Amino acid sequence: MKRTLQFSTLALLLPLAMLSAKTPIPAEGMPEYGNWKNYTKNEGLPSDKIFCVRVDGDRTWVGTSNGLALFEKGKWKTYSTKDGLAHSGVLSIDVSELTGDVWIGTMGGLNRMSAGIFETFTQFNSGLPNDVIYTVTCVGKDVWVATGGGAGHLDTYSGEWEIFTEKNAPMHEPWTYGICAGNDRIFIAAWGGGVIEYNPATKQFRDYTDPDGEMEIDLFPDDGLVHDITTGVSYANNVLWVGTYFGLSRYDGTKWKGFFDHDSGLASNFINFLKAEGQVVWLCTDKGLSSFNGKEWLTYTTGEKGGTLVQWKDGKNSSRPASTGIAHNFVIGVDFQGDDIWVATSHGLSHGTRIK
Repeated sequence: MKRTLQFSTLALLLPLAMLSAKTPIPAEGMPEYGNWKNYTKNEGLPSDKIFCVRVDGDRTWVGTSNGLALFEKGKWKTYSTKDGLAHSGVLSIDVSELTGDVWIGTMGGLNRMSAGIFETFTQFNSGLPNDVIYTVTCVGKDVWVATGGGAGHLDTYSGEWEIFTEKNAPMHEPWTYGICAGNDRIFIAAWGGGVIEYNPATKQFRDYTDPDGEMEIDLFPDDGLVHDITTGVSYANNVLWVGTYFGLSRYDGTKWKGFFDHDSGLASNFINFLKAEGQVVWLCTDKGLSSFNGKEWLTYTTGEKGGTLVQWKDGKNSSRPASTGIAHNFVIGVDFQGDDIWVATSHGLSHGTRIK
């Protein structure tokens, strides 16, 4: 629906970091990363708590609890509310392929950074559903946001907003955590409402929820989404991946498959964020960073004596130590820069290089 009403900011902000296959899944060579270098306030970041990371060519944008950071040509530059940032807490970042503008989702509004100038959108000066922006994603001329008060869509050509809440979409509550595009559809991770699929061409919705309705267990395996409390969605290679606080789901358009820490190589069922690249999906959990290519799992963790790489294949686990590891096991974000990987954690940012 077109924006006609203002929504007040939700008083309750949910904690950000609180988020047998019947058909063979094709596998590709599993990338492996190492030679980790970690960045904290000591190296120039405005905060050790990293909410998100987004690669933009040779530049790396980082959202922290105390502002926005840019890593370029080996140096850090920071942006704060004094520069025009809507809020110090930066939860999500995306870059428009059409314009190169950087879109920044914060705890206090949405920013567009164009030619170094910040423009701010809030629920009071625009059609933004809510000022708490968990995810922002650019799709051509359109900008989509998942917020604490529903999903929002901005047509940057017309300047018009649309909002989607439980009033006009199959959501149980207005909280939305993740949003992505794929196959000419928009997929929304709705808190307690599973996944909402929206077709912009027909304006039609379809929702995916946990069929058994059980909160603690997946009563009937592979009958659908593993849980209705979804924290993120990512689409690649005609497959939708869904992260929840109770496991991982894969949907190929026909069949669902669930994955859990007790029957796969997933580090933890508590998934904060996920990102699919080709046939590999990366899972940011509270117990490390896992990757999966449909056949093999790799999980990266860290400890007092360095890092550990755990491989899960054919139902068997094996681990080997590494001289370096990610900054912290509570992982919140990930992105890629050629053969390099960037990992956002609750205590520092990690940069690794591909070694296999």
